[in-house]
Amino acid sequence: MRLLADHQRTMNSGSSNFLLVPIPEHPVPDCVPNKNVKIVVLGASNVGKTALIVRFLTKRFIGDYEANTGALYSRKISLDGEVVSLQVQDTPCVALQDDGEGLLCQEQINRSIYWADGYVMVFSITDPRSFRTVLPLYQHVRRIHPSASIPIILVGNKSDLLRARQVPADQGEALAAQLGGVYFEASARESHEGVQAAFLHLCQEVSRALGGTNGEKRKGGLHLARPKSPNMQELKRRFRQVLSSRVKSATTL
Repeated sequence: MRLLADHQRTMNSGSSNFLLVPIPEHPVPDCVPNKNVKIVVLGASNVGKTALIVRFLTKRFIGDYEANTGALYSRKISLDGEVVSLQVQDTPCVALQDDGEGLLCQEQINRSIYWADGYVMVFSITDPRSFRTVLPLYQHVRRIHPSASIPIILVGNKSDLLRARQVPADQGEALAAQLGGVYFEASARESHEGVQAAFLHLCQEVSRALGGTNGEKRKGGLHLARPKSPNMQELKRRFRQVLSSRVKSATTL
């Protein structure tokens, strides 16, 4: 498989353009988590990666997003009676090369794959090419983690668009089984419950895989420090951007 970047060089790089955005939702006990759950969301363009993350963490849906810059969202959650620190890494898109034999993959994605403990692979049920991207992407993850256990789920997003479906559910189930994970169909637009079920399943799998460790099992991995004064400005800016564009559209009608 041909890649645009050498993942080994990427993993050794100390540079990072991640943005840490805390998203509070439901209050959890005021204690220090003893476990870090780190998951990354991967997939082709326009499959709804960011929409799924925001839906999971805030219960809200935003239909329009600016180009993804790779935000890292952080919050504490209660998982199986235990308070854990959850970090969810959004990523830019990956794509198949024109010849269909290679994967176009930015260096930032390689760093995210190396850093994470669990993987959400997303495609759109209305886009067969995004579905065909999943297997090469999984194989790329395996090149970075050739022997590690990889908790993974496969999410077929946009399940509300049944009339536009081009990827049958049984194909999603078969691919998930091939990857050693579980298949979920979800709609970031229509249902928080379906999105939540998928993400919580992966969080539980990662937590079990970590066991009694604190989530820093890869000593040579990336350590993304939390800012001293984290804020909500990035997410608020996204909401303001969408609301502003909608107001402008309404005034021009």
